[in-house]
This record gives sequence, C-alpha cells and structure tokens, in this order.
Amino acid sequence: MHRRSFLAGLVSVVGAPSAAGAEQRAKTARIGLLDYATFWDPLRQGLRELNYVEGQNIAFEYRPTDGKRERLPDLAAELVRLKVDILVTYGTPATVAAKQATTTIPIVMVGTGDPVRTGLVASLGRPGGNVTGNTILGAELSAKRLELLKEAIPNFSRVAFLWNPTNPAQVTHFGDIQVGARALGVTVQSVKVSGPNEFENAFAEMLKERPDVLYMTADPMHQLHAGRIIAFAAKNRLPAMYQVPENAIAGGLMAYGASLPELFRRAAVYVDKILKGANPADLPVQQPTKFELLINLKTAKALELTIPPSLLLRADQVIQ
Repeated sequence: MHRRSFLAGLVSVVGAPSAAGAEQRAKTARIGLLDYATFWDPLRQGLRELNYVEGQNIAFEYRPTDGKRERLPDLAAELVRLKVDILVTYGTPATVAAKQATTTIPIVMVGTGDPVRTGLVASLGRPGGNVTGNTILGAELSAKRLELLKEAIPNFSRVAFLWNPTNPAQVTHFGDIQVGARALGVTVQSVKVSGPNEFENAFAEMLKERPDVLYMTADPMHQLHAGRIIAFAAKNRLPAMYQVPENAIAGGLMAYGASLPELFRRAAVYVDKILKGANPADLPVQQPTKFELLINLKTAKALELTIPPSLLLRADQVIQ
C-alpha cells in the first residue's frame, strides 16, 4: 500500500510541470500584425506597459507586405488559419483584407481613414462587428492642410496630390482635397502611385506640369517609401505638406496631423480590453485627440522660403 501511494504521488508530481506548462501556453495570446509598419514598436511598448511580456504571455505573428498591397488577402488568410487571438492592422487596405478574411477574430485597426465612409464599421460609437481601433482622420483635415500651406506660401496655385487609388480611404481623401482646393482657388494635380515601382514614372509625369507644392498622405505603402518622397521633394525644390508629423522631422517642410506612433501605442489598450473579454462591437472607434503642426525651418531655408512668424508661433514644433 505504501509503495502504491508513493508511485501515485510520483506520477502526480511528474505530471505537475506538464499541467503548469499547458496552463502557461494557454495564457499566451497570439497577436497577428498585418502589413509593414515602422511603428509596431510603440504598440509593443504599450502592451509592455500593460504587463504583457513577449515570450511569456504574448506572442506576435508578423506578416509584412513590403509595399505590395496585392499580398494582403493571402497574408490575412494565413493569420486567420493560424488562429491568432487578435489581428492588428495598419491602414485601410490591411483592415479591409482582414475583415474579408474573418468575421469572428477581433480586428484592431490603427491609423485608418474614415472607417464609416469606407464601410469598416457601422458607426464610430458602436462599430457593430469584429472591427474597432482608431482612425487618423486624414481626409477630414485636407482643407486645413491646404490653408496652412497657403499661409506659408500665399502665391501657390497648383498642388500635386500624391495618393494611392487602390486604398479606399485615399479615394475619399482625393474627393475632400478637391473641395478644399476649390474654396482656396487652387488646382489639384492628381499623382497616383499604387505600387513601389510606380514612383519614378509618377514623379516624372508630375514634373511635366510642375506643381507649386506637394501634398503627401499617410497611405501605408507611401509611408514605407516616405524617405524617397521627401528626397524627391528636396531635390526638385518642392515645398511639401505631410499628414504624418514624423515626415517633417525626417526633412519635409510642414506636417499637420496625428502622431502615428501615438496611435499605435493607444491600440495596445484595445488589444488588452479584448483579451480580457471585451467585444470589439461595443468598443468605440477612437479619434485623435491632438493634431500637431510641425515646421522644418532647415528645409524652409534650403527652399529659400520665409515662414510667417504668425505661423511659427502656432506650430507645436519648429525644427531648426
């Protein structure tokens, strides 16, 4: 009897680590990250601040497109097959692909255009499906960006709008900027780039009609090649307005918009809430609470532009 009791206890002890290991594995959340983003690190930092430790209670599955939007449906489907707990997407195209791939896995979108106008959610207050997250409000501020450009360069009359026609949010952005341009008596030159290999031809066509200024959006594929666009503007002495503040820090003339790193960091809160049982259908889509105006005086000097003091005083950051 004593021998049998000893063996039973031994089996129990030997089996304990396996059970604990299974419990630990069950607690590890798998997060699918769809599309390339420079700013996944702020999301991971936000999760660390919420007590998620990579390799212990959270793991990430990265699926970048390297700017090739046509890969999004396959990559989204791959993450769904892996049965990740949550999909985090950057931008409207990736979110559309994720939504088409699953109606059950929660999707946290980051930095999309208007998700209502593009059909991603029923409303901002009550998304109603498996998609929630935040929007960058790009198109809605297009008129404001043109006004800021007009204040800095009063005599400009032609703006080249660099946009991605395969991005549903960019279609609404193109419509909005034309409305804002008409109010200011400005002509919009449409410059379409939907893939990395289209930039050179688009730049060449743009210069044939020689715009006065350039306007760049937060399209994910374009942001992947932001350095290339900023360098083109500098080489051809084109003053440019950017949607993402980080683009002005990198050498662009001006930027007005919400910080992408901040939007990624805030997305961590959605991931945390969903992992704790919240339904994405009931989590309101967050809009930016702060828009930053950045002016790069070093770039202005290279372009031989004098920025009005009144505009400099309103800037959140002046880069010397």
